[in-house]
Amino acid sequence: MSILLDRTTPVLVQGITGKIGSFHAKEMREYGTNIVGGVTPGKGGTMQDGLPVFDTMKEAVEKTGATASIVFVPPPFAADSIMESADAGVRLCVAITDGIPSQDMIRVKRYMRRYRAENRMRLIGPNCAGLISPGKAMMGIMPGNIYIPGNVGIVGRSGTLGYEAAAQMMDLGIGVSTSVGIGGDPINGSSFKDILELFEADPETHAVVMIGEIGGPQEAEAAEYIRDHMTKPVIAYVAGLSAPKGRKMGHAGAIISAFGEGASEKVELLRDVGVAIAPTPAEIGSTAQKVLKAA
Repeated sequence: MSILLDRTTPVLVQGITGKIGSFHAKEMREYGTNIVGGVTPGKGGTMQDGLPVFDTMKEAVEKTGATASIVFVPPPFAADSIMESADAGVRLCVAITDGIPSQDMIRVKRYMRRYRAENRMRLIGPNCAGLISPGKAMMGIMPGNIYIPGNVGIVGRSGTLGYEAAAQMMDLGIGVSTSVGIGGDPINGSSFKDILELFEADPETHAVVMIGEIGGPQEAEAAEYIRDHMTKPVIAYVAGLSAPKGRKMGHAGAIISAFGEGASEKVELLRDVGVAIAPTPAEIGSTAQKVLKAA
């Protein structure tokens, strides 16, 4: 079992006729994802690589029965695309687009609150690598060949470090149930806590690798959840131990602006609640291996 996505999930690609959208739609289909169509306003009624293209998400969902969408739409229009997905009734939206203005994401978050929690679309991203359930399906831009099926969940703000963790674990024969990139922007759809809740409830996920970084309160919130609710072992790496305060480092959300947002403070919080800390990115796989052997 995996979380959020399996080989039966019907997926729409928003921006499927663009260069990036069409490229990754093809990659996802080759991996095994059940892509059922795409949406590009003004291109409705055409075909893209054998898939039907629709003008609106509402029409696309009605015609295909899709329950998930992935967004490859330029930043000025991406927020509207996400909100259109919510209105169309999809249950999961993965926003790959980076550079969406923060005020647009505030608008998206506020808009989604009009729906009751049980009916609200789950948003992953923006500015993320997406998610993959190895051997089943992928909604994202990650290299599928570095993931093997298994029982360790991965959740991280950095897509590249997520790839690194998966590749190291593959070399050690450790497989992944689902890997989720939540994105590096200051305002995103799903937090570490949200994804940890799903992994905790998944019977086939036996441990979780969490990849954090400087900036924002999400790792502190995750530590609190781990302390109070997680029964499965958690391994963590936090990037940015040498980052200076007040300077943005890579991701828009990677800036230390308050106490508790530095890497060393986050490491301390996580270690205090029993999380196994990988001291360097090169040791994520070996730290996971030690924890699994001891479990």
